[in-house]
Amino acid sequence: MSDNTNTFLGILAGTAIGAIVGILYAPDKGVNTRRKVTEKALEAKENLEVKALDIKDRVVDTVSNNKETLDSKVESIVSDVSYKTEDLITTLEKKLAALKTKNKKLQKTS
Repeated sequence: MSDNTNTFLGILAGTAIGAIVGILYAPDKGVNTRRKVTEKALEAKENLEVKALDIKDRVVDTVSNNKETLDSKVESIVSDVSYKTEDLITTLEKKLAALKTKNKKLQKTS
């Protein structure tokens, strides 16, 4: 995204510098110069709008992709936790059964 921003700023700066140099060196009437400046300003505005929409679309796509990745990771974590919980419960049930058996043996010997 940084490269796109730098490119965009470079294009914008180049357009502004080109317009200024063109005005300074163009031997033309004031009316014609103002018309050219207006046209160039409108072109720059249109270019700016196109670039801004492009950047916005890229940001939306990036956010959407990141959200999908995050959702996928959350689902994976929940699934892993579910399996580990089942394993833990099974292990605890086995230990409980072993303790009950041991307790019965101790009660018989008393």
